[in-house]
Amino acid sequence: MKLTKRDIKAARYERSDGGRCVLWDSLLPGFGLRIYPSGRKAFILSYRAAGVKRMMTIGTYGVLTLDQGRDSARQKLAQVIGGADPLAEKQKAARGATMKTLCADYIERHAKPFKKSWEADELRLNRQIVPVWGARQVISITRADVADLFHDIGKTKAHYEANRVIAVLGKMFECAIAWGYLPDNAANPARKIKKYPEHKRDRWVTPEEMPKLIAAINGEPNIYIRSAFWLYLFTGLRRGELLNLKREQIDWARAELNLPDTKSGRPFTAPLSGPAMAILRGIPEEEGNPYLFPGRRTERPLVELKMAWQRIRIAAGVPDVRIHDLRRTVGSWLAQAGNSLHLIGRVLNHANPTSTAIYARFANDTVRQALEEHGRRLLAATEDPAAKVIQLRQGAK
Repeated sequence: MKLTKRDIKAARYERSDGGRCVLWDSLLPGFGLRIYPSGRKAFILSYRAAGVKRMMTIGTYGVLTLDQGRDSARQKLAQVIGGADPLAEKQKAARGATMKTLCADYIERHAKPFKKSWEADELRLNRQIVPVWGARQVISITRADVADLFHDIGKTKAHYEANRVIAVLGKMFECAIAWGYLPDNAANPARKIKKYPEHKRDRWVTPEEMPKLIAAINGEPNIYIRSAFWLYLFTGLRRGELLNLKREQIDWARAELNLPDTKSGRPFTAPLSGPAMAILRGIPEEEGNPYLFPGRRTERPLVELKMAWQRIRIAAGVPDVRIHDLRRTVGSWLAQAGNSLHLIGRVLNHANPTSTAIYARFANDTVRQALEEHGRRLLAATEDPAAKVIQLRQGAK
């Protein structure tokens, strides 16, 4: 559709500096056609966002028809009414923000404030995304690019990692649209990528394997490492919850751990069994460090147990058991002892919202009773239970 004499006659003519002029549309306020001295014509839109007058170019006349220009202008005015600033979003995209910039922004603005596992997101982005796409503009990433990357990661049988990368990318591109890195009508390139099937891991330490595992744990010379693994087995706490424990969180009188911030997003009080309390009493306090398991850096906690766990599981003859499997072992042993699934969920502080209300009705004394029995069963796996606990109180730091 061409701009006719009737359209021009119906428009309001306005001369501007530099020899340019604007024909304002009489049908849609703020929409106009700018004519440059060179003869080039472009559709424009004038509007106010947050009290500031804005003027943006919609597209070139000839590439867009008059009706297409009006339709685009209406869409952008609808965004303005909704509180957006189309020009600001366009300028941000035009600046050519790179994927490296978006990755850093995602970590600071979304992952850190809203995800307990933000460090895992940061590691994946720095390992899988930044080296490959870091210098590319966000707007240049297509679904084909994402599909190719997904295939490259998955073809080495790293199916779980490929699925997690796609999940992070999907959320990151959602944020990119919300933050103006991409237009409002942009398609998320990480959506509709079919993920690899995953099989839930159900590995746990069996009663037959436990004696050798306990012997290997007690063979560790560092008392903090020995104690940490014993508490894994006695409490079922998550790695981050355990390693970040401070002494002030221990209620010695009530035999409880007070966890103010957990993966479930809510505070949690973890009752402690007698064997668990014995372990806690035997952990030496490092002067000036508030953490139960002090790290090498001053006033910081122990960060990782991977190297120690590698030694322990090899010595115990269970090379396929991961640290998180110790938490799963607690749940499995409690279940074998006849405890209900609801009580096990209460012990492990599962985040399932449907079950949370049911878990809440279990008193801490009931949970402690279950953990007492669990602790006795663990110690029964050793030849001399009393000696094993005493050994934890001794040894070099």
